[in-house]
Amino acid sequence: MNDKNIKIDAIDRRLLTALQRDGSLSQRDLAEQVGLSQNACWRRLQRLQETGVIRGSQTAVDLPALGLDLTVFVMIRTRHHSREWAESFRQHVEKLPEVVDFYRIGGDWDYLLKVVTNGMRGYDAFYQKLITGFDFSTVTGFFSMEALMQNRPTDLTRL
Repeated sequence: MNDKNIKIDAIDRRLLTALQRDGSLSQRDLAEQVGLSQNACWRRLQRLQETGVIRGSQTAVDLPALGLDLTVFVMIRTRHHSREWAESFRQHVEKLPEVVDFYRIGGDWDYLLKVVTNGMRGYDAFYQKLITGFDFSTVTGFFSMEALMQNRPTDLTRL
């Protein structure tokens, strides 16, 4: 798949925006919202899935209701920048279930992790697993006090 060859029109954007807002919409309701027949809607959804624009669906879970009440944004700076080291670190992070988002970033820091856990003890246990076997220059955590906007759907009709 070559991302540059994917053609997305205004109807596709409306479909994608509606699905981001409510992934449980029936095909009938989705087709109605965007002004398509059910068959035309189904064909467009199939194309968007086959081209990788739609990568699956998820259910939003209230993590604090499950005891995962601490969100920490972990910033990492390292002295190591080889592909081998980066791949080893990626594999390590993938094994840590507390990590919900993981980015390699530019600027003063090298990596950003979004971590959800059960309180400070949970974070300390995560931190110990994170640093085991890796030599970092700096690791710091920014503790979220309140999520003001989270998992916001992208309104593709306005972009």
